[in-house]
Amino acid sequence: MKTIPRLAILAALAAAALTAQDFQHVVSVINIEVPVRVFKGDTFVDTLGLKDFEVLENGRVQTIDAVYLIKKTEVTRGEGTRSTTPRVARQFVLFFEMSEYLPEIETALDFFFAKVLLRGDSLIVVTPMHRYRLRPESLVLETPAHLKANLLGKLRTDILVGNAEYVNTLRELDQSMAEVDDRPLDEKMETHGVYLSRLENLRKVDEAGLIRFADFLKSEPGQKYVYLFYQREVVPKFDPTTLNMLMTNNLDDIALQFQLMEKFQFYKRDVAFDVEAVKKAYADSSIAVHFLFLTKTPAHNLPIESSRPSELTFVEQSEDIYSAFREIAGATGGITDTSADAASAFERAVAASENYYLLYYKPLDFKPDGAFREIKVRVKSGDYRVTYRAGYIAK
Repeated sequence: MKTIPRLAILAALAAAALTAQDFQHVVSVINIEVPVRVFKGDTFVDTLGLKDFEVLENGRVQTIDAVYLIKKTEVTRGEGTRSTTPRVARQFVLFFEMSEYLPEIETALDFFFAKVLLRGDSLIVVTPMHRYRLRPESLVLETPAHLKANLLGKLRTDILVGNAEYVNTLRELDQSMAEVDDRPLDEKMETHGVYLSRLENLRKVDEAGLIRFADFLKSEPGQKYVYLFYQREVVPKFDPTTLNMLMTNNLDDIALQFQLMEKFQFYKRDVAFDVEAVKKAYADSSIAVHFLFLTKTPAHNLPIESSRPSELTFVEQSEDIYSAFREIAGATGGITDTSADAASAFERAVAASENYYLLYYKPLDFKPDGAFREIKVRVKSGDYRVTYRAGYIAK
């Protein structure tokens, strides 16, 4: 049996005993990649070079090693000392958070498969029910029309089935409040509150799932784009005049007064997930999130055809989600578009993301301490709109 020299064993033990500081020294040289888009109005500016940009990390100016101009998947120009070619393959994610299938989606997918998706690109589709991944060979073996038709069939079914409980609960609420009966108003309001609570539980954002998905996409090569189609919602609520009347008629009932204020008059929805954590996760993963807020009200959100009591009114119920995902999109260098037309909004988002610069720099005094490092990118002269990811997590 071969004997391992004692010095070799000691060397192995010494290597195993390296301190955290030693490891920090070993990994201190890293390259940070920052996709940057520069616009004059709505027009992408493609005339800039390395000398035109300035990058700050946590407020400290960094030395830019290289700048590349990318158009779709082609490197059209580059400057600097970086020797390796940037990874420009594209990973698209179409994320449908919708409770009703809209015909405009077919137009959006026509555009996507015919004009956007190229060989070498990857595609993931997330529906209310499933996650689908397009096999790379499908782009070679299948026609765009066949791929689109296959996806549309899945999308229609998943939207219908995935939102069945939410839609049924909303209809039950609407029907219950529309019935003309002899129930006291406070009893009706109690029923209304129960249904609203059930709806809230059904529409909670899965924070852990969002962060896991960001971690998954971080490991994917190339440039990542998420297009989130989110459909607005409205729900029936009691009219403020009715609430004031009920409170005025029950001034002696302190318990009822507080109940009404808590549940209805001063009702304010809180975002049910940590927006900052999600922003940091997607910025760190270098994923451009484009938030497409669709203002077309789903048919099941409209009042039912009946003799409706005057105490109900329909109000917007998407303000919390809109605010949160607008922040997330901004932190990733993506855009927010509000439109009744899903196809037009999608085309604008694609146009805003196809051309970009890739900036590379080595952070000064890097330490893998798990902290979030804030990135700021400036164009030294000119009145431009600049979008980029907000930072990265130092690991």
